[in-house]
Amino acid sequence: MLNLERLRTLDALARHGSVSQAATCLHVTTSAVSQQMTKLEREVGQQLLAKYGRGVRLTDAGRLLADHAGRILSQVELAQSDLEAQRGQAVGELRIAAFPTAARGLFPHALVALRDEHPGLRVRSRELEPEEGAAAVFRGDLDLAVVLDWYNKPLPVPEGLAKAPLLDDPADIVLPKDHPLADRAEIALEELAEEDWITWPEGAYCADWLLYTLRAQDIEPRICHYAEEHHTQLALVAAGLGVCITPRLGRGRLPDDVSVVPVRQGVRRHVYAVWRADADRRPSIRAAVTALQAAGER
Repeated sequence: MLNLERLRTLDALARHGSVSQAATCLHVTTSAVSQQMTKLEREVGQQLLAKYGRGVRLTDAGRLLADHAGRILSQVELAQSDLEAQRGQAVGELRIAAFPTAARGLFPHALVALRDEHPGLRVRSRELEPEEGAAAVFRGDLDLAVVLDWYNKPLPVPEGLAKAPLLDDPADIVLPKDHPLADRAEIALEELAEEDWITWPEGAYCADWLLYTLRAQDIEPRICHYAEEHHTQLALVAAGLGVCITPRLGRGRLPDDVSVVPVRQGVRRHVYAVWRADADRRPSIRAAVTALQAAGER
């Protein structure tokens, strides 16, 4: 009989393409992955992995069994979901992630509520950018992720995921306190055509959104500084090094030397939770969504 944990290891190898990444996904050592695969090969009587350069690749038999493993694990998840739904209690382990400002703005209140209202539920959380979070849920590495769409740029979400809205998150322009536009009631994006910009790292979803949005206004932005953390961006603005756009969720205290002005175009992010549709009946998923929605209303 095939061992479920060994099939899970094979599935992780097939999805991630390397022993080290599979080990990271499964929260085990690389030697544990290798041992599981050796035992699985002994069980099926066929070679499932072959050396490929400095790494490994799946053999034809390995790919065939990995296809079955994915379907088997999906059925197991569906069975667990149905059993949990029949019991009607949020119990067991729930793995969740959110992009950094949502983790800061939503997780403290939501996770405390889950701990207090569902003592049998163990929640493990982490930060992941929206595209990474959605992909991790699709692969089965996470149970739920908090992701976002910008108002004019939807996030590509894999098929097979269910979702629920959490909140709409407005974003504002942040300027140095002595900037000529700092006292305005609102600012149009086209008024910032000649500004130096501070933004997220190149290739990040929100950085791509900023370029897309400004170019739609016939503005070729002059990006001078890249910073992953919002608080770093705000510190650079406070030093007079440029302007940035900052969502309100998880913003925290602003430096004294900046001014925050709403955008006339009504720039906002749509924040929502995603999970696998085959886990839709799990009370733990429903409990987490309810807690996140309540945190978003605070």
